[in-house]
Amino acid sequence: MGKQYRATTMSTKGMVTTPHYLASQASMSILQRGGNAIEAAIAAASTIGVVYPHMNGIGGDNFWLIYNAKTKQLKALNSSGRSGEKATIKFYKNQGLSIIPSRGALAANTVPGAIAGWGQAFEYGKSEMDGTLSWGSLLESAITYAKEGFPVTPSQAYWTDVNLDERDKEFRALGRFEEFKKVFLKNGKSYQAGEIMKQEDLARTLELVAQNGPDYFYNSELTERIVSDLQKYGGILTVDDFKRHTSDWVNPISVNYRQYKAYNMPPNTQGMASLSILNILNHIELRDIEEGSSTYYHVLVEAIKHAFKDRDQYLSDPEFVNIPVDDLLSPQHGLKLAEKIRNSERANELQLLDAKGDTVWFGIVDEYGNAVSMIQSIYHEFGSGFIPKDTGIVLQNRGSYFSLDENHVNALAPCKRTFHTLNPAMLLKNDKPTLVYGTMGGEGQPQTQAALVTRIVDYGMNVQEAIEAPRWLYGRTWGAASNSLKVESRIPQEVCNELKKMGHELEVLEEFTDIMGHAGAIFIDEQTNVKYGGADPRGDGMAIGY
Repeated sequence: MGKQYRATTMSTKGMVTTPHYLASQASMSILQRGGNAIEAAIAAASTIGVVYPHMNGIGGDNFWLIYNAKTKQLKALNSSGRSGEKATIKFYKNQGLSIIPSRGALAANTVPGAIAGWGQAFEYGKSEMDGTLSWGSLLESAITYAKEGFPVTPSQAYWTDVNLDERDKEFRALGRFEEFKKVFLKNGKSYQAGEIMKQEDLARTLELVAQNGPDYFYNSELTERIVSDLQKYGGILTVDDFKRHTSDWVNPISVNYRQYKAYNMPPNTQGMASLSILNILNHIELRDIEEGSSTYYHVLVEAIKHAFKDRDQYLSDPEFVNIPVDDLLSPQHGLKLAEKIRNSERANELQLLDAKGDTVWFGIVDEYGNAVSMIQSIYHEFGSGFIPKDTGIVLQNRGSYFSLDENHVNALAPCKRTFHTLNPAMLLKNDKPTLVYGTMGGEGQPQTQAALVTRIVDYGMNVQEAIEAPRWLYGRTWGAASNSLKVESRIPQEVCNELKKMGHELEVLEEFTDIMGHAGAIFIDEQTNVKYGGADPRGDGMAIGY
């Protein structure tokens, strides 16, 4: 076992882990007032959308896994937005475009589902989990931080600077957007770490949603203001697109892993890739392989490649494409891919999509035994960069993931959900949650989930130890031409040399790099009911229990 830098948080009643300490505190205050896990999740989600605005916000999407302790039922909520009714391949090609822009009004072509997700989960919690708190009370922390301000984190300062880079007009240079400058810059420069940032427009928007309910975002004068300014700059979303939005309860998908059952979100998310990795590894006896050895990394990376190959072939909106999820997650398919790994001596090359995505994941377990695994995102840092005038809402650019190739599995079409990297996860044993876990980080999400599960289940690490252990990321990042295997420098040189001999193109990064994502996990001991929480030192997170 390696060195552990932070203590594992332990508690007997509630446990919260989020990638920002203020969000963790907001969530914990709800639990201590008797609120349930869903209510605490809404407090966390709304707060982190204010204090970590480069990673997520009310202009994005979210996905939920919710465990109801009374019914012993796990439910999944897909609150990703669909493309607008005017979003067609022909429209973009008529603009002379071969890909959808990553920034600006044309990038914001999907309806933000985040607030609708909060609302739908809230109603479920009220009716099925004896919810006791009011809707408006759950947004109090978020409104206070937006109105009175919060200290900017080094992460926000760094990513703001990165996104002001004038040399990269396509992906960066967000200072070209007037509202972005108004909200996120101070005298034309980014806020520095520790400076107090207020978001008064966002505070007013959140107050309207708190007073009038979540539907206000989708059918009110606020909706009209969002759409009017978006269309002024060439955007294509309509008021009807917002009115039409629905968040959907869907059946979670699962595979067996050792003595547990691993659950995740079905398509349009890449949850099937996360489960596919575990489905392959279930046929490999990892305990016979030393954790942290070159063989350990090689086996996991090869499992990831096979899972991603299936994902990239099939994943899209299941309303538009037939996706054989049951076959892809069958024990037979997992065994077949495991045999391929056993029989291969060198790393095979498979082409992947770009590793990208700035997101927040958080987990909550309440004193009643309910659990939430939730993920929320605006896609790239600061999403589209477009903020409708006087609203403070950073609109996501998730729809820029659509392809303008009509033969592509993820081809753009009106009212369609795009391939989503977001996928919250949970392990259950005897119909009760054992591990609530997840991470941000695009392509890295299934990879880090596999790292957490194998290290906790197969190697007996505690959650904090598993989160802190050296990580890897296979895939391309912006500007990179090849699918290198990026590894943290704490992985010994000898192991790196062996991985190169196995055919991996290695790139060594700093000791703890947030390129690996910000992971979190809560482990629940089935004998004592003690909750063990972990948060990632690569981010600004905190696990808090009581």
